[in-house]
Amino acid sequence: MAFTGQHRFLSNFALVEVMLDGRPYPTVEHAFQASKTLHPAEREEIRCASTAGQAKRMGRRVELRPRWDTLRLDVMLMLLRQKFRQTYFKTRLLDTGEAELIEGNDWGDRFWGVCQGQGENQLGKLIMQVRSELRGKAGG
Repeated sequence: MAFTGQHRFLSNFALVEVMLDGRPYPTVEHAFQASKTLHPAEREEIRCASTAGQAKRMGRRVELRPRWDTLRLDVMLMLLRQKFRQTYFKTRLLDTGEAELIEGNDWGDRFWGVCQGQGENQLGKLIMQVRSELRGKAGG
């Protein structure tokens, strides 16, 4: 199941307020890109980006924080947990049942997603992990 059409809500570009260091961000993408740096001015500039796409482009130019490669999965998981705790997104995610969630793309991202049939699909795996966690809480 790709993150398009009726499943666009799974995308990190979906409008949903998440918090990072006590500040609201308009999308998971904004917050994730801001998390790449420890510089307050860079974080604020990304937080105020007019679109998630702009935030993503800005995130490519920041000074990366130490150990970012080892932190990025934990940061993404924390942000996804916030997103999918919100009723609308939680309900829609749980409605996907047991479907495999694949962040398909055509821009070559083979870490977070799958491009031309190849990739680690880390974003899809994290969202499925959150779905399992939510299901466990709902059933417990």
